[in-house]
Amino acid sequence: MHKQLENKRILVTQATEFMGPVLCEVFAEQGADVLASAEVLSEPEAAARIVTAAGHIDVLVINLAIRAPATPAVEVSEEEWRQLFATLVDPLPRLVAAAAPAMISRRSGKILVMGSASALRGMKERSSYSAARGAQLAYVQAVGVELAAHNVQVNAIAQNFVENPTYFPPEVQANPRFQERLAREVPLGRLVSAREDALFAAYLCSSAADCFVGQVFPVCGGWVGR
Repeated sequence: MHKQLENKRILVTQATEFMGPVLCEVFAEQGADVLASAEVLSEPEAAARIVTAAGHIDVLVINLAIRAPATPAVEVSEEEWRQLFATLVDPLPRLVAAAAPAMISRRSGKILVMGSASALRGMKERSSYSAARGAQLAYVQAVGVELAAHNVQVNAIAQNFVENPTYFPPEVQANPRFQERLAREVPLGRLVSAREDALFAAYLCSSAADCFVGQVFPVCGGWVGR
């Protein structure tokens, strides 16, 4: 769909990491006025600060990322657990509290969380990361149902095996062991391209997706279904 985001002001968080760069590129191609924030959001006041600085926004895309530690469950430290939740979970209610009231007031707006399919399928030595990503999705489902009555749509993309510089950089993709894993675990047989994922995100941010509320969409080449 051409220019499906025309005249939309979209704020993208952590825009230099994870899906941020390609989201900003695709949203701009689709006609959006993109507000890219690279600010770290672990500080409690940061969320309100970037939303206030952005001014009017039609769409908030919550793109949060941290490298997933490979830690056996019985060895997960208090520090690791707290860091993952401080980075991936704590900013969510702060961002929503800052952005949603204006959307509710004008009965129009969208919030999209770029999440992870690691919350939908068990992975060894990823308990802390999966728990934080799972909290993201549970929050989206609850808030999505609540804000639907105000014509504000809140949804999430739960992705894995999607090309991005944080989790699948070129050096990982080039590793023969990773290629073997890809062929073995992912029915699609390849990574979902960053652009494919971003185009789907653009659709969810558009008026064509007004019917979706509190939903989690796996984008993972079939990995969750196996």
